[in-house]
Amino acid sequence: MFSEELEKISWEETSEAILSKTEADVQRALGKEHCDVDDFMALISPAAAPFLEPMARLSKKYTEERFGKTISLFIPLYLTNSCTNSCVYCGFHVSNPMKRTILTFEEMENEYKAIKKLGPFENLLLVTGENPAKAGVDYIAKALDIAKPYFSNLKIEVMPLKAEEYKALTEHGLNGVICFQETYHKANYNIYHPRGMKADFEWRVNGFDRMGQAGVHSIGMGVLIGLEKEWRTDLTMLAYHLRYLQKHYWRTKYSVNFPRMCPSENGGFQPNVVMTDKELAQLTFAMRIFDHDVDISFSTREPAYIRDNMAGLGVTTMSAGSKTDPGGYYSYPQQLEQFHVTDERAAADVEAALRKMGVEPVWKDWDASFDLIGK
Repeated sequence: MFSEELEKISWEETSEAILSKTEADVQRALGKEHCDVDDFMALISPAAAPFLEPMARLSKKYTEERFGKTISLFIPLYLTNSCTNSCVYCGFHVSNPMKRTILTFEEMENEYKAIKKLGPFENLLLVTGENPAKAGVDYIAKALDIAKPYFSNLKIEVMPLKAEEYKALTEHGLNGVICFQETYHKANYNIYHPRGMKADFEWRVNGFDRMGQAGVHSIGMGVLIGLEKEWRTDLTMLAYHLRYLQKHYWRTKYSVNFPRMCPSENGGFQPNVVMTDKELAQLTFAMRIFDHDVDISFSTREPAYIRDNMAGLGVTTMSAGSKTDPGGYYSYPQQLEQFHVTDERAAADVEAALRKMGVEPVWKDWDASFDLIGK
């Protein structure tokens, strides 16, 4: 399990190594066809900041070679905001005094129909809070069953499950799983997740192994940028994790996401660091140079100008027209959001902006029938 590998990597020594990188280290990484984690550390280091333009060119080259001039579009649907966790930064915190919503199966179908009216979406991400007693595996399986007639590609972002549970959900049409480790800093993890299922660091970080063991087709990863001041160290741990998973579960496709926390306007949890736009761009270029094949996703957390500028420079997947409140497309608009959407453009407007830049929006890029090839 990856938790055992993580124990061998010192957070402090990694932080020091990143800050010690020089321009020569950056140039050496840029000259390599295949980079290792040490090269990735150089590319996200402060020493690489003056190399943003050559990094962008190289990232664009690798992106077009692997993905062409395309962006895959998906849409998330929040099935419930019911959660038993006490994550200090999350709107779904168990102690937040607000109405909890769990969509009925009829309401789910209404949401699916409403989403199809927003655009020709085929890639759907189903999201829940972590409350297995009220929205557990059976509930998720039924949600997938109802969604299958409407969408070709179904992914989930839910509580970490057992390997056999992931395997069972693949029989209901599950194609991918997204899970955010939030932070790889084990000592601080429980500060941000003091109670609930999510407080178990090992169970969460080893969830990716269980996805791989279950043969999940696509695994999405990420850390929440802003929890740890040393965000570069957190992303290096993610790079180690990605390489580990690729080695052990090589049939699986991988994606990464870099959600940035924004300062709260209502006195809520304040991020320990605010990543700048230039730093986000540098990180994105570094990840593409480090791994030519990994899918890099930007959500509607990011403003339109960032998403537009990064399309084709490294980013390959975007959400569009997103609502982060349960049933926000049809049943319960304006319920409490998990996080605020910054890019509020309609899906058609996102599509038009991409086409204007010469980037082809892709609504469907996977089908269950593909799995039958060669069988």
